[in-house]
Amino acid sequence: MAKLTKDEILAYLEEATILELNEVIEAIEEKFGVSAAAPVAVAAAADTAAAAGPSEVSVTLTDVGATKVAVIKVVREITGLGLVDAKGLVDKTPSVIKENIKPEEAEEIKKKLTEAGATVEVK
Repeated sequence: MAKLTKDEILAYLEEATILELNEVIEAIEEKFGVSAAAPVAVAAAADTAAAAGPSEVSVTLTDVGATKVAVIKVVREITGLGLVDAKGLVDKTPSVIKENIKPEEAEEIKKKLTEAGATVEVK
């Protein structure tokens, strides 16, 4: 039997119909006892999800730190809440500061709160 080169195999694959390709795949799976479909599909789905990233995230205040007053001021600025409501939110740590926002906005909020001494988590 004559050996086929990689280029000859690729040329065949370029011109083959979907049905022909399916038959080749089934023959390879049967001959070698492998299944190419499941791992490829799972890996592709995982790569797509990781590459796209979340379109909306939430910012959660996980720890106030030593400068509670500064954190309350930043929470007021971010949320537009009054002093009492902002203090209540900070006192109930861990608490969600903002939900369903763009990742870029979440990073800005995280930066402000971190500079004020708080610990923040973006999910």
